[in-house]
Amino acid sequence: MSVAKTPRGASLLNRYLLREVGQTWLAVTLVLLLILITNQFAAVLGDAAASQIPRDAIVRVMALTIVQYLTILVPLSFFLAIMLSLARLYHDSEMAAMMACGIGPVQLYRPLLMLGLVLAGAVAWLSLVAAPAAVREVQTLAELAKRDTGLGLLEPGRFISFGDGAAVMYAESLTGDQHLHKVFVQRQRGKRVEIILADEAWQNISGDGRYRELVFARGRRYEGEPGGARFRIVEFAEHGIPFVIPVAGRTALGPGEQTTTALLASDAPVDRAELHWRLAPVLTLLVLTIIAVPLAKTEPRRGRFSGLAAAILVYVIYANLLAAGRGWVERSQLPEFSGLWWVHGLFLVVAGTMLLVQRGTLRKWQRRWQPAGAQA
Repeated sequence: MSVAKTPRGASLLNRYLLREVGQTWLAVTLVLLLILITNQFAAVLGDAAASQIPRDAIVRVMALTIVQYLTILVPLSFFLAIMLSLARLYHDSEMAAMMACGIGPVQLYRPLLMLGLVLAGAVAWLSLVAAPAAVREVQTLAELAKRDTGLGLLEPGRFISFGDGAAVMYAESLTGDQHLHKVFVQRQRGKRVEIILADEAWQNISGDGRYRELVFARGRRYEGEPGGARFRIVEFAEHGIPFVIPVAGRTALGPGEQTTTALLASDAPVDRAELHWRLAPVLTLLVLTIIAVPLAKTEPRRGRFSGLAAAILVYVIYANLLAAGRGWVERSQLPEFSGLWWVHGLFLVVAGTMLLVQRGTLRKWQRRWQPAGAQA
């Protein structure tokens, strides 16, 4: 009886594989997450500069973005971690030693699926609960930024939109009493354009914060239609522009913002597609775990990165089929019961076929089915 087949030997092998794959998965996840965060951080800063999100909520938005990224990253990083770990074992001939002790591809699934099921549970929580909540939170912050646009009006040196977005203001300086100086405003009113030049401006805010008024002092107002010859010029000692702050919050949520419970209760094709899309990361992680074992098999002494190209190609095809299937479900071009199950089933069949080929089962079946004369 080989050592690897004893309970103690199997336990040692399981712990060894769990450590190898777990450490690699953590490293791959951190690297991929760092790349995505670096790219997203610039976009978030741009949104904050454009007053599309509150500036004091940048860190919060980044944290919510990480939650959404992890839903996609964990299945991919775990798939790559298995590929890299098993490729190293093949490269260092450790897998050959394991096979000599009676360890085959099927025995490798026990530790991998143990870790995979734990990660699948975490991905399920992220995809079904945390990610939709993060999307809702980001949208709420964006709505708050729209509502509080007026709070950032008193800022010199930059053009700022306010009110309904049809007015733009610029000021040269801001004093300690929150008064702007050397102010320029352009406002579109139908076909007519209104331009205000004033020495000074400030805000008046209603008690409930819902209504605001920009008050200009000592200036001129030019009003007319661009291209026309007649313009109205008015000099004033004091002039006000009232505007209403939009109310934060929306009555209708998009599919990506709805709770999973709400999606389960809906029969709309878009909501059904979103539900299948949320389930996809969990199933994808498990299916890719099964595919990774036969796909990672390489000849000894080959480079440990030799199978990465095939792994990335498999993931790209998988992800594209899921995205295409989601679109077909949204447009009711697929039967409702099929959803995205057919994509996962297709790759399970591929994984099963690869395992049968590696174990020589297909060759045995072929010999059994061949006529006796053909075998001779």
